[in-house]
Amino acid sequence: MASVRRVLGIALIFVLVLAIFGGGWLVGRLGIGSAVNPASLTDLERQFSERMREVTLVGSFTVAGREDRPASPDRYDISSVEKVGDDLWRFTAGMQCCGVNGAIPIVVPMQWNGDTPMITMTDTSLPGLGTFTVRVLFYGDRYAGTWQHGDVGGHMAGRIEKQANSDR
Repeated sequence: MASVRRVLGIALIFVLVLAIFGGGWLVGRLGIGSAVNPASLTDLERQFSERMREVTLVGSFTVAGREDRPASPDRYDISSVEKVGDDLWRFTAGMQCCGVNGAIPIVVPMQWNGDTPMITMTDTSLPGLGTFTVRVLFYGDRYAGTWQHGDVGGHMAGRIEKQANSDR
C-alpha cells in the first residue's frame, strides 16, 4: 500500500510539473505575456532588466515563530526578467522549492518607489505552487523582503550575483 501511495505521489508531481511547463509553453506560443518593446522601457526599468539577466539570488530565509533556528539557505537562478505589462514583470527563474526543480516563467506585479523596484504580490496564486503574499525589494546587489505562504511566512534577504557562466 505504501508503494502505491508513493507511485501515485510521484505521478501527481509529474503531472503538476508537466502542467506548469505546458502552460508556460502555451503562453509562449500564443504570445500571451509577450515582453514589451525594450525601447519603451524607462532607463531604470532597462537597467533593472539588464542587471537581472543571468544572475543568482543567494541568501537565506527565516520562518516566523522559529527564530531559535538558524536561517535556511535560499537560491534562485534567474535567466531573465522582462516587463510584460504596466506593472507586470516575468522572472524566468530556476528554483528548487515548492515541488519545482527547474526554470519556470513567473509573472509578478512589481512597483517602483523611486529607483527601487519591489515585487508586490498579495494573495497571488501561482499555478502549481500555491498562494503567496510577498514584498521583495531589489537595490544594488542585494534583495530583501517578507513572504507568506498559507500559514507560514518569514523574511528573506541576500545578494544578487552574476552567474559564473555569464559573459557579462
